[in-house]
Amino acid sequence: MRRCSVCKRLRIVPGCLDDYRRLAHYHYLGGRTGPASAVFVLKRIHCETPVGVIVYSNAPAVLELRNIATGNVFAGLDRSTQLELFNANIRRISRVIIEPRFRNLGLASRLVRQTMPLVNVPIVEAVAVMGWINPFLERAGMKAYAAKPSAASVQFIEALSIIGIEQAGLLEPLRVQRKFDRLGDSKARFIEQQIRHFLKSHGRRRDMPPGLERTRYILTKLTSRPVYYIWFNPKFTKEDKQCEQR
Repeated sequence: MRRCSVCKRLRIVPGCLDDYRRLAHYHYLGGRTGPASAVFVLKRIHCETPVGVIVYSNAPAVLELRNIATGNVFAGLDRSTQLELFNANIRRISRVIIEPRFRNLGLASRLVRQTMPLVNVPIVEAVAVMGWINPFLERAGMKAYAAKPSAASVQFIEALSIIGIEQAGLLEPLRVQRKFDRLGDSKARFIEQQIRHFLKSHGRRRDMPPGLERTRYILTKLTSRPVYYIWFNPKFTKEDKQCEQR
């Protein structure tokens, strides 16, 4: 009941980068977003302080998963033509932030779902490094395309599974390290061999000594697989079909 009453007292209105800056420190990337094409904020009625913000920007020129999601419609064009089409047809969600006291109320999904039609372009996209953990963009109606993990990552994840560490536990470095510390000699040698193999292409990191810092680094690399999200504006799809019928 409390959640419903809180959500009912919130409204989405056009905002500006100053609204984003008020909440930027709550985002893991923080700081600058580059030029913004649109900003919307979530505010309490009769209160000007934002409790959530979403920032839209122009789309970057190169995204491999975009080609997969759009059936290569933008592929094979010269760069200037691509940029012209991107600027006219695509907006990217570059930030979604909810003030911590208002999280776990579904407000991030609401902010995305209700503002995507307002930017008035055929395609809205987003890239989330850990989207497979918090799929709020999918709940907002976007379709996900996950980047494939590297062969080395797959091999190491399988090795972790052999010693009883499943993917759900990869977000807890301390717990994983404690598991390593309790391994018997044979399993400890096995996992150390797998760690050395995984790190061999990571420059100076390959010589990191065993311990929590190394474990945290490895798990970061395993869980930082980006997920690409796309939403096709049904307004434009409908207009295209009407044009075809004429």
